[in-house]
Amino acid sequence: MHHKNILLVAKTSRYIERMRELKHALDVSILPTAPETFSQAISSGHDFDLVVLDSSGLEQDTINAVDSYVSDNGFIPTLVIQDESKLGSLHLPAQGRNDFITSTASEAEFEVRCALLLWPGEESAPADIVTVDNMTINLATYQVYIDEKPVDLTLMEYSLLSFLATHPSRAYSRETLLHRVWGFEYCGGTRTVDVHIRRVRSKVGPQVASHIVTVRGVGYLFKI
Repeated sequence: MHHKNILLVAKTSRYIERMRELKHALDVSILPTAPETFSQAISSGHDFDLVVLDSSGLEQDTINAVDSYVSDNGFIPTLVIQDESKLGSLHLPAQGRNDFITSTASEAEFEVRCALLLWPGEESAPADIVTVDNMTINLATYQVYIDEKPVDLTLMEYSLLSFLATHPSRAYSRETLLHRVWGFEYCGGTRTVDVHIRRVRSKVGPQVASHIVTVRGVGYLFKI
């Protein structure tokens, strides 16, 4: 499964902050575009997995252009944001997996509806996503992103980082980490843990590295 991309088409900026929150909550990149820049956005070379269409103030020709783009590219799932007072004029694309949400819906509902369109059930779900500061870990695909850019980790570096990040605020001895990450059959020394911790810290950068705390005389802890 590849990194998910969302195209936001909106005339107003009312959902920009919501999209920022969504970017941190899910493993996604977001490209916001206005009606006048829509043609440039769809010709940018990006493949989009979801189109979020904020209908407020949009002219019919923009809605038609979005419909054509969605249908011409394999019926990209579309989430329409509609003002409650205008639900009677709600327009959804005729084909594909589509949904709508009112503009007054909660952040949690917005996140869930986007997630259901991005992950229709057979792929990773939001529970597979761990976000800490500028880092996102996709537990289903074994991918780590810093500021939306992939980090090149070995399997053991990834396993160590993901184990610590999913078991925060608890110190683990080097011996325990060897057993839990490398496996009970591993015969190497505890220095292996220190080497991998050092490599992980260097690859994820200082912001995330500051969460990986050395506990003197014990081992390591992932601080939230």
